Amino acid sequence: MTDQGKGRARRRDQAPRQTRPGYARLRHPFAPQPGFSGDEIAAMHDTALRILEDLGMRILLPEARAILRAGGAIVDDDSEMVRIGRDLVAEALRTAPRSIRLRAADPAHEQMFEPGAMLFMGGAGCPNVADRLRGRRPGSRESYIETLRLQQAFDVIHMLGPAAEAQDVPVHLRHYTIVGEQLTNTTKPLHIAARGQRQVLESFEMIRTGLALDEGAFTDGVWASTVINTNSPRLLDIPMARGVIDFAREGQLAIITPFCLAGAMAPVTVAGALVLQHAEALACIALSQMAAPGAPVAYGGFSSNVDMRSGAPAFGTPEHVRANLGSGQLARLIGLPWRSATGTTSKLADAQGAFETGMGLWSAVLAQATVTVHAAGWLEGGLTFGYEKFITDLEALRSLAELARPAPADAAALAYDAIAGVAPFGHFLGHAHTMERYRTAFYEPLNADLSNHGAWVEAGSLSAEERATGIWKATLDRFVPPPAAAEIRDRLAPWIAARTAAGGAPVEG
Repeated sequence: MTDQGKGRARRRDQAPRQTRPGYARLRHPFAPQPGFSGDEIAAMHDTALRILEDLGMRILLPEARAILRAGGAIVDDDSEMVRIGRDLVAEALRTAPRSIRLRAADPAHEQMFEPGAMLFMGGAGCPNVADRLRGRRPGSRESYIETLRLQQAFDVIHMLGPAAEAQDVPVHLRHYTIVGEQLTNTTKPLHIAARGQRQVLESFEMIRTGLALDEGAFTDGVWASTVINTNSPRLLDIPMARGVIDFAREGQLAIITPFCLAGAMAPVTVAGALVLQHAEALACIALSQMAAPGAPVAYGGFSSNVDMRSGAPAFGTPEHVRANLGSGQLARLIGLPWRSATGTTSKLADAQGAFETGMGLWSAVLAQATVTVHAAGWLEGGLTFGYEKFITDLEALRSLAELARPAPADAAALAYDAIAGVAPFGHFLGHAHTMERYRTAFYEPLNADLSNHGAWVEAGSLSAEERATGIWKATLDRFVPPPAAAEIRDRLAPWIAARTAAGGAPVEG
């Protein structure tokens, strides 16, 4: 207590004491909040169904059109347009599962992907990385591995995302690095990019080989997820359509995520953008269920607005918040687990980045997103993964995780005897009630400095971004690969060598 009273600053190359349970499995602590009335949400759903029935969606993959035609959709192969009746959508929503088991190499990292679960994924899909020591640079195999290790090290990150693109690895061989390094550096639910059938199926085979899974074990739950992005407005390209089909048939999770930016590839109104998002998502869900009824599939929303002066995407705006809340309402209407996202256009781990990410994060949580993507590390609208930004964002995620725990309110917590035992204008610092609980009573920050000004100056007068540098460096320095890493690498090595010698797998489309 003496040190705490003095406000002594903790060295930033040291993690906080682990005095409380971890954050591996979380449930939403707050009631869902609406962005629109129930009647307005019902009208959005109905309008989305009208769009699919009357206007249709352009789907470039002939096999996808054939599946939809066989399922009852009206298809014009010349224009590649597909019109999907509301009865077909209703049947797809009937067969789509509500609860999905996400498997992991370490059972402690398994998750139930279902309404009510609160999962976080780090910043994903970034072609560049940045940190204070090495600056901004193209993503590489080295940075990809580093970002995997950072995601593995903090249990408030529940699902892996492709934080940094390994641009120094040829595209036709890159999936070997992407999947192989996930298997040997992490033990969390895996991610695969849908870049064509050969790459996807080879990635599945790597998981089976690396983890020594037979076919029954591989299809017992979901071992890998992918994000399926439509090309708004109303177009599904070849690799994305192929991904919906392949993931469905292999029993793996496709997270359908239209990226509808109001004012650009979507109507300028938030309601109009949500209608378009909903229609595109429902079309892909229908394709998934027609390819394999009961296949794991998730609704997704990533709607925001553009800056009308520059055309750049904007995040953390009032429109982004309203879109997240409306997406949650639409997901609850159809009953599926769903994916949201936060984000920022800031280039640094600064006040703008914290504010925009925080606004998006809170709106996703209040909308009860099953998983929030880009929850830590995302910069520049997804162009860069920031190491310091990852650490500063973790503080917000860990704080939300603390709120997911019920606060004690039994007789002892109500503290009548303690209050009675301290005279007016006294203090509770040395009281037995405090001494019994102080070590675990409060959340201990990862990066925030709660010391007084003198202690902060003595520790170097470091900003939050500067302190974050010490934390990510220490995290990587201390990293120990999972116990099975060497065994998995040995199993994969001859397989990868053979596939590489055969020429790898090109990106489709």
